[in-house]
Amino acid sequence: MTTQMIVRIDPEVKDRFNKLARVEGKTTSQVVRELIEEYIKERDIGTYIDDLWERIGGKLKSKGVGQRDIERAIKEVRRRRR
Repeated sequence: MTTQMIVRIDPEVKDRFNKLARVEGKTTSQVVRELIEEYIKERDIGTYIDDLWERIGGKLKSKGVGQRDIERAIKEVRRRRR
């Protein structure tokens, strides 16, 4: 489900924005949605961390590292810290 948001901008900015969006073959709504999504993505640390874990997990899997290997490595590091 979608919802509306009203944004007040200068008429000149609106006209320039409309033209630029059309040049890209997009509606102004599409561009605004993309900009908002990118804004949130850049500033939401939780999303950043989730993405980081996904990339780390993918690299570990591609190298054949499994759950037990990770648990063993964690235990070893914790043991050394004592």
